Amino acid sequence: MSTATNSVTRPTNSVYALGYANAEHDRLIRQGALVAPITERFFREVGLGPEQRVLDLGSGLGDVSMVAAELVGPSGQVVGIERDASSIARANRRIAEAGFRNITFLQTDVNEISDAEPFDAVVGRFILMFLPDPLAVLKSVARLVRPGGALAFQEPTWVPMLAMAERLPLWSSVLRAIHETFLRSGVNPEMGLDLFHNFQHAGLPAPTMRVDMLLGADTNLISIFSDLLSSVHPFAQQHKVPLDELGDLKTLAERVQTEVASANTVVGFIPIVSVWACRL
Repeated sequence: MSTATNSVTRPTNSVYALGYANAEHDRLIRQGALVAPITERFFREVGLGPEQRVLDLGSGLGDVSMVAAELVGPSGQVVGIERDASSIARANRRIAEAGFRNITFLQTDVNEISDAEPFDAVVGRFILMFLPDPLAVLKSVARLVRPGGALAFQEPTWVPMLAMAERLPLWSSVLRAIHETFLRSGVNPEMGLDLFHNFQHAGLPAPTMRVDMLLGADTNLISIFSDLLSSVHPFAQQHKVPLDELGDLKTLAERVQTEVASANTVVGFIPIVSVWACRL
């Protein structure tokens, strides 16, 4: 992490930095397909299974909900919580096309969830990093989980990816621009590691944790990041994050692909920290 990045104080009241445009929805679907095997393996380790009730925080376009729904089966139930109506509309179309009948999406804020019947698990992926007070959210949702039920989240740690990218100047500049924009927009790119103490401060046991990092050199992986930069571009401009060295964003993915191919190497996807604990 650069000295400039360390000097940035994150705002305490952030607006969702990725927005809800159709292009960002498409990017999230591609990203969801890429990391779905990691999430499924994690949920199996946590113990998600038939007949369970699962709450999915920040359900977005339904990717995590669908992974959970496969595991709990027709006799189980997944409730997705999402604040954006357009995301819920597309998520409902997707689950209908996939044939799921055990998923329900609710438009509400995570701090306003109320359910009379306890859940067997609360899950989420890349959601707490965007919240101004993730600790308060953990405390709030923990009360919705039955004793012995699980809280299971996947959040990022950008430090290893930034370090690995340093040998590729253009790729490194892409990641640093996104990272800096996140920081200045109030997003916590190290949320995964922070959950170790956040779980305990929320009254939960010290969590079980591990990290997975996908590696590759394919166009899809690289374009997920170039498209992510396009999604956060308005915030980069608002917070005066320098982007001149990146050139034309329309050709960015192609130029990064050329750089990676010329170096005959791979790049890393965001390291995913899987964190879970059972409510006492």
